[in-house]
Amino acid sequence: MKIRIAKSEKQRIVIVGGGFGGLKLAQTLANTQYQVVVIDKNNFHQFQPLFYQVATSGLDASSIIFPYRKIFQSKKNIHFRLAEVHHIDASKKMLETSLGEFEYDKLIIASGAGNNFFGNENIEKYALPMKSINESLRLRNYILERFEESLSVQEDQQKAILTFVIAGAGPTGVELAGTLAEMKRFILPKDYPELDFELMKIVVIEGAPRVLNAMKEQSSKKAQKYLENMGVEVRLSTLVADFDKERVTLNSGETIETRTLIWAAGIQGNFLSGIDEKAKARGNRILVNEYNEVFGMKDVFAIGDVAAMLGGDPSYPHGHPQLAQAAIQQGKRLANNLILSLKGQAMIPFQYKNLGSMATVGRNKAVVELPKQSFGGFFAWLVWMVVHLRSILGVKNKFVVLMNWVWNYFTYNLSLRLIIKRKDEM
Repeated sequence: MKIRIAKSEKQRIVIVGGGFGGLKLAQTLANTQYQVVVIDKNNFHQFQPLFYQVATSGLDASSIIFPYRKIFQSKKNIHFRLAEVHHIDASKKMLETSLGEFEYDKLIIASGAGNNFFGNENIEKYALPMKSINESLRLRNYILERFEESLSVQEDQQKAILTFVIAGAGPTGVELAGTLAEMKRFILPKDYPELDFELMKIVVIEGAPRVLNAMKEQSSKKAQKYLENMGVEVRLSTLVADFDKERVTLNSGETIETRTLIWAAGIQGNFLSGIDEKAKARGNRILVNEYNEVFGMKDVFAIGDVAAMLGGDPSYPHGHPQLAQAAIQQGKRLANNLILSLKGQAMIPFQYKNLGSMATVGRNKAVVELPKQSFGGFFAWLVWMVVHLRSILGVKNKFVVLMNWVWNYFTYNLSLRLIIKRKDEM
């Protein structure tokens, strides 16, 4: 069975994945001489940088997702299909999907990245990742359930239940730890006055010698100081070796009694079946040249977290950072190159422009690195909020997020502490 879309004389570009890169690519190709088809397993775009706020009851899930069909309503040459891609048959220029077969003239893989558990089956089975809106909601349920459970056990059992271990001290791990620390201080004691919150413990485990290892040392030290002043225990140059749902085992052999391991320690590209194994780079990424063309495959491109452009830029010998900004820039450059090719003009090599990086640790606490300056504290926190607010899709969503932030700031109250489960989770 073949997926039906109205016939067109235009070349068909199929984009697999509607993340930051895929969405930017599609939007740039709107109203061009291409027929563009976006395929995604969800019918909405997810704003991943704020997943942790959904997981910690700060934002409602609907405020950071936006339906593709709403985005593409006025873009007559763009079509959307809700499906999963199973296999690429490059010889036939055909995709095998959950809806059937689908032909393409040019294929762009923007499938992003998923969790990397480094082959540890126990961690994959029992740890709580946060790479999708569904995983964030599941984590929110799980965190709140631990406090409910603590009310029904002896005090000597409460310590393990109220210990939260976070593997990974990148932006996600740091932001999550900071938010949990603020909940411990300002919010949860009002909800659970029977509990002794001296028993609640937040531990961040990081394999690198510092937190926010991709940022400058000054920013890392500042972020670590913020965390420690908030009562978070930070363990550096340490790895999580195992987790059996009762305790975390570290590579040193030490164990931490806990029921909760939150996994923010690594990602790997969503490598699709049918891509030549010779094009597989470290971390399941796809090798591409300076035009984002997949090595060994004609008319197939890859962008964003799943793409590894090696050797083209001496500043990034192992590929560009797996960040939203890199994906957006690659999507825009590739779209413009495809437009150039229609005109018979030469494509322009991709050049990444580092616009900076940032992370928030909590109320009035953040670190920001711009190309020419770095700073932290309250102003950095404001910059972080403005940048993220501007990036969220939809005027209504921007307004809802802003109102939530203002309300939470002045009332010290996260109003979404709800345990809502699917039937199969009950």
